Amino acid sequence: MADQISPVSAWESLFRAQVTVMRQLASEFPTSIVSLNEYDVLFNLFLEPERRLRIRDLGEKVLLTQPSISRLVDRLVARGFLSKSDDPTDGRGTLVQLTDEGARVYREAAVLHARSISQHMTHLDADEQRELARLCDKLRTGVASER
Repeated sequence: MADQISPVSAWESLFRAQVTVMRQLASEFPTSIVSLNEYDVLFNLFLEPERRLRIRDLGEKVLLTQPSISRLVDRLVARGFLSKSDDPTDGRGTLVQLTDEGARVYREAAVLHARSISQHMTHLDADEQRELARLCDKLRTGVASER
């Protein structure tokens, strides 16, 4: 019979692994290009079909508070990585869009970040990586469906 583990123990294991890996990745992140938080914003916008989101929707995708996101977006606009405009469907909303320069900077940082991630993921073989992705996706979608 397989060893029993409590849901809390399983969660603690996942959480501790995530914290350990994220701290290491943050220490290796190419901050000479962008910060890890800036990268997170560029990454999420890069994934969008038009590379554009309302600031409020961006806030649901990143791990920052709304005031922090607004300040970070303003810094990225000043650097030419994002543009801001009023949302034509809602005058109270603001859209942020990745510029061509922002996409270029994102790709540059992403290559270096991917190398770092790949190096650490070698602790798991290909089957374990697939299983990890499957389990994390299952947990994420299960929790999301509870909302």
